[in-house]
Amino acid sequence: MQTPIYKFEPTDYDVVYEPAEDTFLLLDALEDELPDIVRRQPLLCVEIGPGSGVIITALRQSLSLASKEVPPHCLGFDINPAACRMTHRTSALNGAAVDAVNSDLLGSLRSHSVDLLVFNPPYVPTQPPASSDSLEEHIDEFRRSEQLTHSWAGGIDGRAVTDRVVADLKRVLAPGGVLYLLLVKENKPQEVLRCVERLGFRGNIVKERRIRGEHLFVLRICEPTAR
Repeated sequence: MQTPIYKFEPTDYDVVYEPAEDTFLLLDALEDELPDIVRRQPLLCVEIGPGSGVIITALRQSLSLASKEVPPHCLGFDINPAACRMTHRTSALNGAAVDAVNSDLLGSLRSHSVDLLVFNPPYVPTQPPASSDSLEEHIDEFRRSEQLTHSWAGGIDGRAVTDRVVADLKRVLAPGGVLYLLLVKENKPQEVLRCVERLGFRGNIVKERRIRGEHLFVLRICEPTAR
């Protein structure tokens, strides 16, 4: 998977998360997993919090090349309207058909509709009250100021947002659907894996990397009966 072309204007750096080591680790993991993803023939691919749009655009490009039939519909859901605009810009620069929706997580999606879900969440552990509230309480803040803080501040254990997504997996994933989730060591990946197992899924770590004071992991989560 090639890294898509993306362009940040000077004012974008303050409001949209720029691709960094975690972004590129997730891209590498998806490239490793691409044969399995293609075999699953996903119809709907969703990225939560696409930010710059690099990940979902790369997926659209790769799956379009690999698909023998109609390529999947690719969507990015971001609470930050500036990130939605950036995702549209990146997809257009690369000639990839990607839609971006200004929404908090996946509540607006039909149940059992997502074949491939990708999430690089706000994972940095932060203390209350700054970031432990639910994102719904900050939607108006984003629309007024598009604060970049919420793209990385993850609350206690860095899992305030991740835990909400995991709790909604049973509803969101289509039969045979799969989630690729990026975490850091402080998020307790093994604990997350035990949590998804209690929810009826199986998960494993497919890639990890140590970078400048962070130990990053990419988890693959799906139903036990998934092909």
